[in-house]
Amino acid sequence: MTELSGGPALPQERRLVTAIPGPKSQELLARKTATVANGVGTTLPVFITRAGGGVLEDVDGNSLIDFGSGIAVASVGNSAEAVVAKATEQLAAFTHTCFMVTPYEGYVQVAEELAELTPGDHAKKSALFNSGAEAVENAVKIARAYTKRQAVVVFEHGYHGRTNLTMALTAKNMPYKHGFGPFAPEVYRVPLAYPFRWLTGAEDCAEQAAAEAIDQISKQVGAENVAAIVIEPIAGEGGFIEPAKGFLPRIAQFAKDNGIVFVADEIQTGFCRTGQWFACEDEGIVPDLITTAKGIAGGLPLAAVTGRAEIMDAAHAGGLGGTYGGNPVACAAALGSIETMRELDLNAKARRIEEIMKARLTSLAEKYDVVGEVRGRGAMIAIELVKSGTRDGDRTPDPETTAAVAKACHAEGLVVLTCGTYGNVLRFLPPLVIGEDLLGEGLDIIESAFAGL
Repeated sequence: MTELSGGPALPQERRLVTAIPGPKSQELLARKTATVANGVGTTLPVFITRAGGGVLEDVDGNSLIDFGSGIAVASVGNSAEAVVAKATEQLAAFTHTCFMVTPYEGYVQVAEELAELTPGDHAKKSALFNSGAEAVENAVKIARAYTKRQAVVVFEHGYHGRTNLTMALTAKNMPYKHGFGPFAPEVYRVPLAYPFRWLTGAEDCAEQAAAEAIDQISKQVGAENVAAIVIEPIAGEGGFIEPAKGFLPRIAQFAKDNGIVFVADEIQTGFCRTGQWFACEDEGIVPDLITTAKGIAGGLPLAAVTGRAEIMDAAHAGGLGGTYGGNPVACAAALGSIETMRELDLNAKARRIEEIMKARLTSLAEKYDVVGEVRGRGAMIAIELVKSGTRDGDRTPDPETTAAVAKACHAEGLVVLTCGTYGNVLRFLPPLVIGEDLLGEGLDIIESAFAGL
C-alpha cells in the first residue's frame, strides 16, 4: 500500500508558521464566501490538507492540535490505517449498487457488529443511513409503525438534527431552527435533569426532573399516545449535560411500563467516546432502539438504527432505506474503525483522556470563578462558563468569555468547539488516539487563554 500523506504517520506536533488563519486559508475563505451559501458556517477558517492522530495541517503549513475530531467523528483519528485499507479495497471493487437493489456483504457485517456491540442480549436488527438526523428520523418512523401511536417526547437542551422532523425534536432555536418552521407536529418537550442548573440543587435533580417529565407526559400528552421517548444519554449540542444519576433509568422504566419505545440517541456519545461503547451503559440502560453515526465509520458518512428485532421489523418492506444508505465504502470504513477501536482499546484511551483533562480543568476551575463546572465522561469533556462572581449564586451564563477563550485557543493553534443552550460551554472532543503530550500541550493553551482574559 502507498505511504499515506496524512493519517497516524503525520508528525504529531503543533507548528505555527503563519497567523491563524494564514494567507492561503484567507484566499480560500474568500472563494468560499463567493460560492458557498452563507448558511453553511465555519468555526475556524483554516483549510485542511492533511490530518491524522491528534493534528490537523492546513494549506499554510500550520499544524494544529485537534480537540474537535470533526465533532466527534474522527474518534479513531483521521485516515486511520484500517479505515483507509478497507475503504480503499472496497473503492477498487465497487463504489455503489444501492443495497435495496443488489445487496452486499459489508452492510450485513456492519449490522452484525452493531448487534454484538450495542447493549442487551436480545435479538437485534439494524438499518443503515447516511447521517445522524436520518437515523433519528427513521427511529421515529419505526417506533410509530410498531406502536401505532404518533406522539414523540424529547427533552430540554436536546439536539437531534436539522431535517424538518429533527428540528422539531431539537430544543435550541438559533441557529438550528430559526426561520425554518413550521415544524413537524406531535412533538412534546419535557424537563431534563441538568444538575448544574436545577433550581433546588443537584442532589434533588434526578428525582424531581423525572417526576416533572413523567407528570407532563401523563397529563399533557397521555402515555398511551406516545410512540417514542428520544433522549441523548449525554446532551451534546445542549452543553455536554450528564443527566443526574437515576434520571435515565426512571424515564426508561416509565417507557417500558407504558409500551413506549425508548430511543437512545448515541450519535455523539457512541463508539468509545465516553469510555464505554455506548454512554447508556453507564447506568445499565438497554434501549429499545439506539441511533448511531459520527464515530461509526472513521470519517465517512454512515448512520444506523439498531434495536429489538420485533420493533425494527414493524416497518413494512420498502418503508426504510435510501439510495446511499449503508454505502459499501462507508460500511468498509466502519468495519475498519470498529477493528481499530478493539485493537487499540479506545475505551481505555477515552478514560485516560478523562483522567488527564478533568485533573487539569478542575485545577483551572479553582483559579477562575468564571469556570462554573467541569463535566463529561471519557473524551467528551466540557466546562461551563458563568459570569465572574455568580458561580455559587445565580450562575449567569457567560457566552462572551466562552467565545473569547475559544478565539484565543484558535489563534494559538488549538481547535476547540463551543456549545450549550446559552452558548457558554467549551467542549473538548479530542481523537481517542491523541498522544498525551499533545493533550497536555492543548491544555496548556487553554490555561493560557484563561490567564489572558
